[in-house]
Amino acid sequence: MTLYDYGPITERPALDWPDGKRVAFYVGLNIEHFLPDEPSTSIWPIDVKPDALNHGWREYGARVGIWRTIDILDRYGVRASALVNSMVAESNPQIIKAGVERDWAWLSHGQTNSILHTGYEPDEERRILTDITSTIETATGKRPKGWMGPALTETHNTPELLGELGYRYVLDWTNDDQPYRLNVPGMLSVPYTLELNDLGLLLRGLSGPDFLQMVKDQYDVLREEGGRVMALALHPFVIGQPFRAKYLNLALEYIAAQSDVWLTTSDDIAAHHSTT
Repeated sequence: MTLYDYGPITERPALDWPDGKRVAFYVGLNIEHFLPDEPSTSIWPIDVKPDALNHGWREYGARVGIWRTIDILDRYGVRASALVNSMVAESNPQIIKAGVERDWAWLSHGQTNSILHTGYEPDEERRILTDITSTIETATGKRPKGWMGPALTETHNTPELLGELGYRYVLDWTNDDQPYRLNVPGMLSVPYTLELNDLGLLLRGLSGPDFLQMVKDQYDVLREEGGRVMALALHPFVIGQPFRAKYLNLALEYIAAQSDVWLTTSDDIAAHHSTT
């Protein structure tokens, strides 16, 4: 059985959002844990332990960048869809507390971004997923409904095992502008983005004004088409840098000013699609 079937967007019925809105917009806010002696996202790859250069760059997100990003989200009434590594519950509880106070949606994002979610036998994976889920539920007071693996990783069994634990959707398959059903009972794929992703901006050397124009152009085209999801993927150690945060503020100012946008979360997008 394949995980999903091919379904061209031109052959689907119209997708309507609440109150006649044209675009469902959500922010996927990556709240991640990193091990200092393990490789992960790097600004300057280097093979030393401890890797103070890259670990310090990533840790800026938890110490400073997340708080700058939260201020901007608050300014425009945007509730984050928090993609959280379960180890954050112990390492950065103040971030969890801030998200709970703001009624964020909480998605499982694996244990730590230093360990990809691959290579597990089903029983081992079931145990790991159960532990991740219970840790996030205990920390946030909400059982997560969505999943995105570290670096968008899964095993062939992940969606089915997630379904057993009460999950309703995954973000790992970035192949559509609309939610669609997986060939796993009760499970959806909800759009995420690699293109409108601050890590991509960093890796491609794009500027703040480039980012702002991309956000505007993405929204304008999706609005014209209608019935689309627009995800904005953020990492506090990237977008939380002052010279980039300035343009996040301008981008969300533009989005929030649109009369035909549904400012929402990935949880609510999945719930709405499941009832239509």
